[in-house]
Amino acid sequence: MKIVKTILFSLFGLMMLNGGLDKFLHYMPMPEKVPEGMAKDGAAFAEIAWLMPLVGFAEVLGGLLILIPRTRALGALVIFPLMVGILLTHITVAPEGLPIALVLWAILLWIIIDNRHKYLPVINK
Repeated sequence: MKIVKTILFSLFGLMMLNGGLDKFLHYMPMPEKVPEGMAKDGAAFAEIAWLMPLVGFAEVLGGLLILIPRTRALGALVIFPLMVGILLTHITVAPEGLPIALVLWAILLWIIIDNRHKYLPVINK
């Protein structure tokens, strides 16, 4: 089970890292057919010049932290608000991506539960 966990957590971290790097380097092609709501959301994000670099930085940082077992709990906290946005986007605008978003959420929740002992001292004080 430990090897499955390591592989899934590493893949999750790499996906976040890849998504963040793409926000700076733009190496992944855009799909030809984008839902209208996603196009509107993307245009709105583009209007706020600092927003996409901030999201990209958080994805890169969170992804790197998740890749390192010692810092994985902190990486999950960095990624959590981004995952809320991803989930809400797929619920409201692009439901075809919801299955993947739910799988990513399951992995993130597994990371959080697996590291709960690191969060408990903060909660108990």
